[in-house]
Amino acid sequence: MAFPPINPSVDRALLEREYHEPTSVQTAVTVPEAAGRDLLVSAQTGSGKTVAFGLAIAPDLLEGAEKLPRAGDPMALVVAPTRELALQVHRELSWLYANTDARVVACVGGMDPRAERQQLYAGSHIVVGTPGRLRDHLERNSLRVAGLKAVVLDEADEMLDLGFREDLEFILEATPKERRTLLFSATLPRDIVTLAKRYQRDAMRVETAASERGHADIEYRAMRIAPQDSVHAVVNVLRMIDSPAALVFCNTRDGVRHLHAALVERGFLAVSLSGEFSQSERNHALQALRDGRARVCVATDVAARGIDLPNLGLVIHADLPNDAETLQHRSGRTGRAGRKGVSVLIIPPVHRRKAERLLGSTRNQAVWTNPPTADDIRLLDNERLLQSLLAVDAGDDADLAMAKVLLEKRSPEVIAAALVRIYRSQLPAPEDVVDLGAPPPPGQLGQAPRDAKRGLTDAVWFRLNVGRQRKADPKWLIPEICRQGGITKREIGAIRIFDQDSKFEIDASVAKEFAERVAQVTKGDIHIGPSEAPADGGHVRRPHSAGPSKDGWKKKPYVKHTKGPEEHDKPREILSRPSDAPAADGHVRRPRGPGPSKDGWKKKPYVTKGPEEHDKAREKPRWSDKAKHEGKPKFGGKPAGKFSGKPSGKPGGKFSGKPGGKPGGGFKKSEKPKKWSG
Repeated sequence: MAFPPINPSVDRALLEREYHEPTSVQTAVTVPEAAGRDLLVSAQTGSGKTVAFGLAIAPDLLEGAEKLPRAGDPMALVVAPTRELALQVHRELSWLYANTDARVVACVGGMDPRAERQQLYAGSHIVVGTPGRLRDHLERNSLRVAGLKAVVLDEADEMLDLGFREDLEFILEATPKERRTLLFSATLPRDIVTLAKRYQRDAMRVETAASERGHADIEYRAMRIAPQDSVHAVVNVLRMIDSPAALVFCNTRDGVRHLHAALVERGFLAVSLSGEFSQSERNHALQALRDGRARVCVATDVAARGIDLPNLGLVIHADLPNDAETLQHRSGRTGRAGRKGVSVLIIPPVHRRKAERLLGSTRNQAVWTNPPTADDIRLLDNERLLQSLLAVDAGDDADLAMAKVLLEKRSPEVIAAALVRIYRSQLPAPEDVVDLGAPPPPGQLGQAPRDAKRGLTDAVWFRLNVGRQRKADPKWLIPEICRQGGITKREIGAIRIFDQDSKFEIDASVAKEFAERVAQVTKGDIHIGPSEAPADGGHVRRPHSAGPSKDGWKKKPYVKHTKGPEEHDKPREILSRPSDAPAADGHVRRPRGPGPSKDGWKKKPYVTKGPEEHDKAREKPRWSDKAKHEGKPKFGGKPAGKFSGKPSGKPGGKFSGKPGGKPGGGFKKSEKPKKWSG
């Protein structure tokens, strides 16, 4: 099916770009029923939405003419959520309207706003930008929207997720009421529908996103790797799948820096991209991929949306995404607009179930494989070399003359060997990866049968130079053993921890390869080597139960610290032994009575210095006791003391004569005050 005629200038641009067949969304927005109407379009990423709304607004802008009038106030406004997506839309619309003399201006955050204002003052036909920067230009009156004929909201769901609702409403309120509004979104949640009802009139709803699979043009591959082979697997996948451009995703900035450095060290032409980069650095990295100066881009999820590379045929998930939607957007960078692409998931053993869940949520069927080995890549290199040599023409007279000179000085075998060596020197060397064997059937990946026996029937003992004194614990010993030896925890049997070292079992089927790998580990202070079976003693780790018991799933067994294996299986008991009667001078606590007495609830018994004093009544001494205070006059029932001399003081032994003073217990008749001063 060919594109319907839109406009001679636009039709010619499509042919120059070799756009012969429209995608489903491009067909839906160019039908006669959609002409001049507001559109609410739901389409998956990579379906050609940019060209679709470019074709949809072309009749409104051109009005039958092949050329646009002189640039003035913009006729169309396109709002995109991110800088990368806005710049991509700017590039797409530039070539689509190149034959119409259209002037397309980009206004995005991170760029020089003064240069953008100068471009806007010079005149434009189409303005593409991010919500924040467009609002800033509107508030400064550098963007005049009175003559707008169409407004396009691209990736509207993401703009709402990023918190641009207020900016969007401000922009839409500033535009003319008679404008045409086209809203494109990967999904149509309630907020999008509400926004459409408020700012669209009699919108035609177009849905092309629902399908059996999220991306029919993308081949998914899930590669099982050993825990330490993540970088090696990425290297071999890049060498195996010959794509002009590849995108490798990591979850963190540190992961991007580490993987980018590893690829550059091995000879790959690689660039990196993350949120810490400026807009200029991002542009340089993406332009290097488009120009062919770089082949690999290592990025975080900041690049999951808005990047469109025509020659991108491979996406590698070095770190698994956190949700199915991110997996869709990452993978959607390839397989765009009818092209084929490959999405590879690098899956260590601990993330196998997460990968199955993500693939199930996106309804994508993945082929489970092992990473390509170094031998596989070398064989493929030989085939590619033969194909490239057979495809080369004979050359001109100068090339043939040089060939005759070489044949006179060297034999054909030597010349051919030199050619092969030069060819291989330009390619990064493949990496050796752990062979995990044939992958089990889907749904049983890495699972042991339910009736598996506990423990290892045939095992080899190894020693690790960390023991109880260095706080050795199976929680971190097992991952370290798996990392150094390239195995999974199912190949590890019992672990015994001693004071100075620890010993553990390894399945005999992988013991030889395990010993070779740990012997090559020189970095770090944890070293593993062969050992004899341990003597009695040590901390014992027993394997978990393989299945449920009669009463349900068994609890994880505890690690028991015993003096020897003969004590390991003895039950723990709380022992109570008889004792002699306590001495008479101890503190006695009597139990509380079981209930109330006749006079009510009993009071708590008190504690005395000895049992012989227990039942004696406690007598509270009183200040009026004549035996203790005889001869000491009292005032108010309290013993008299010495007057403090302060105005608010209480009576003391002598009258102070100060204001506020009162006579105390030691006042004499012959010393009566003449007059109270208070």
